[in-house]
Amino acid sequence: MTFAAWLSVATICILGAMTPGPSLAVVLRYSVGQSRQAGFACALAHGLGIGFYAVITMTGLGLLFQTVPAFRNIVSVLGALYLIFLAIKAWRAAGATDAGSRFHADPGQRAANTMAHAARDGFMIAFLNPKIALFFLALFSQFVSPEFEWGGKFVLAFTAAGIDAAWYCLVAIGLSHGAVLPWLRDHSMWIERIIAVLFVVIAMRVLFGILPI
Repeated sequence: MTFAAWLSVATICILGAMTPGPSLAVVLRYSVGQSRQAGFACALAHGLGIGFYAVITMTGLGLLFQTVPAFRNIVSVLGALYLIFLAIKAWRAAGATDAGSRFHADPGQRAANTMAHAARDGFMIAFLNPKIALFFLALFSQFVSPEFEWGGKFVLAFTAAGIDAAWYCLVAIGLSHGAVLPWLRDHSMWIERIIAVLFVVIAMRVLFGILPI
């Protein structure tokens, strides 16, 4: 692969990562509601999910989402249900903040749990989104030929994963900046509720687009 071709792929991946969506909302929730480190964990795990889809797309498994609509629909429904699960978590967290109650536990254990949950949600929000596979299928079909070596394929996968993780880490840094975080924390109750509503709206759009009415 030429440098010009790699640069084209990288540019498209940057634009794709910067597109607002549920992934941004998840990183926002952990960066504001928990900590910058939790935002990083969410961002890195999301990048891992992106890399996973990049790899399976280039191995041909991504074609399943294009040629077998039922398989794509199943994953889409699971993704929508997971968004509703995240919405419930966000709404309950907003209620806890409003009531002034907090989860009382050992600080080290609480931090470990938060990081684990952030990583889980970051990965799952990417893993349960078949549109990512279709995006890579359309993108890589322009650059990856049948004789393309595996070394080049992994370079593309690492490029996509690295760009995605780096972008959301920058988002986590920006949201947790000292000049921004206090205002976000002061309005965390409403931010959590807005994120919850956003998750439900996206989930409903997915479900109504799949299920017959």
